[in-house]
Amino acid sequence: MNKILITTGIFPPDIGGPASYAGFMAGALNGRGFNVGVLTYSRKFRTSNFDSKYKFKIVRVWGKWPIWIKHFIFGIKLLGLARKSDIILALNVWSAGFPSLVVSKILRKKFIVRIVGDYAWEVGVGNGKVKLLIDDFQESKKKGWIGLLYKLQGWVCKKSDLVIVPSKYLNGIVKGWGVPETKIKIVYNGVDFKPSDLSKEEARSKIGIHGNIILSVGRLVPWKGFRMLIKIMPQLLNLNQFARLVIIGDGPDRESLNLMINNLNLDKKVFLAGKKPREELATYLAAADMFVLNSGYEGFSHQILEAMTCGIPVIASAVGGNRELITQGDNGFLVKYNDEFNLVEAIKTIWQNPEFKEGLTESGKDTVARFSSNRMVEETIKILTND
Repeated sequence: MNKILITTGIFPPDIGGPASYAGFMAGALNGRGFNVGVLTYSRKFRTSNFDSKYKFKIVRVWGKWPIWIKHFIFGIKLLGLARKSDIILALNVWSAGFPSLVVSKILRKKFIVRIVGDYAWEVGVGNGKVKLLIDDFQESKKKGWIGLLYKLQGWVCKKSDLVIVPSKYLNGIVKGWGVPETKIKIVYNGVDFKPSDLSKEEARSKIGIHGNIILSVGRLVPWKGFRMLIKIMPQLLNLNQFARLVIIGDGPDRESLNLMINNLNLDKKVFLAGKKPREELATYLAAADMFVLNSGYEGFSHQILEAMTCGIPVIASAVGGNRELITQGDNGFLVKYNDEFNLVEAIKTIWQNPEFKEGLTESGKDTVARFSSNRMVEETIKILTND
């Protein structure tokens, strides 16, 4: 039986796409020819009761230790766990990937890293030092800490045995870092999401928001385009007085978004709902009329697949992996990122054309069928075992 150590920056009960993927993949691999162990940072100090439900070993490093202390502890635990493993699978390039690469070289273990974005770009945008979108950033001159991070993420990928990416778009990004294309393997995200059984009105009553709900989900960061969605709300309210915008997620932009909502007197029309576990997210999707993802960057959006699973029409920016998921006018709408006019027109079209809306949702369900979680697991196993 292959022994695999999965290293990750986040794992359930913490909330988010990367945590959900880590939990699902670890569970799926365990018992399917793999003896699984997980090493993760954790936002919760005590999780023993939660971890007891898993049939594999989970080792946690408290994420609230000072940064160098937690990374040192992570490295020490990694060195011990990796000795008993055949493969190390890192689910990010920096907090898990960098130490995993070093340990894999020391112990001569097979090392695979999964890349879902450009970490250097995200850090640069987050601290205000990068104003470019991700594609322009790849061609720009990079200096200082951001330049070092950019070189390091490319180095980690080049020194790995294999790199897994969730889209053709990210295949191109990683190849641009100097990684041989033969080393990069595309495994599309699979959807493993259970829709709510509630009716639309029952779901709206449960979340306490009534009206025609436009739902968006994501980390509250600049490139997710939430400011534009808030900005167009007065126009949408002129078209439909019952329009409501609900944004699920948390992040550094929360305070500025709240300020914008208050300045536009939209506090009863726009709701920042915070992070939600998958069960609650299913309720919000059941309550929604449509899902809008106005993002400047998406490697491959599991939120789009979750919305399609729940029968919600999707409007998304024509960036990154979104173009591999959506066929214009068939299973969704593609619009230019942060394009005020096109966003309003797309939303208006779905409101005013029930038959068109129904066609989008039916085609969306057909799309989901091509991205099953079982396919994702089987393709990942082939890569891990070189079959």
